[in-house]
Amino acid sequence: MKHEQLTQLISELKKTSIEEKVRIWKRVASDLEKSTRRRRQVNIYRIEKNAKPNEIIVVPGKVLGSGELTKTVVVAAFNFSDSAYQKIKIKGQALSITELLKKNPQGKKVRIIG
Repeated sequence: MKHEQLTQLISELKKTSIEEKVRIWKRVASDLEKSTRRRRQVNIYRIEKNAKPNEIIVVPGKVLGSGELTKTVVVAAFNFSDSAYQKIKIKGQALSITELLKKNPQGKKVRIIG
């Protein structure tokens, strides 16, 4: 099930990248194509340290729950741990990459962390 979703997401990202002439989605797709072991895992403290307030962050992998989030940010990721999801929902928004792609196909003001 997850594998089918991932394959569909990667093709959607590549298609949007070509249609909108935006490189960020192609970069996210290539990061998601990596093996599970090489895919990014980012703790909340790292998002807190690197993100600016009201920024849109993409994690092409999994967000883990270590740390606290004090800024209002939008975090889009392929996967969230339960604790990370709860902590992000308190201050900001936690979205799937697919949801972000639909909301922001041009990839404006989106930054990759990981």
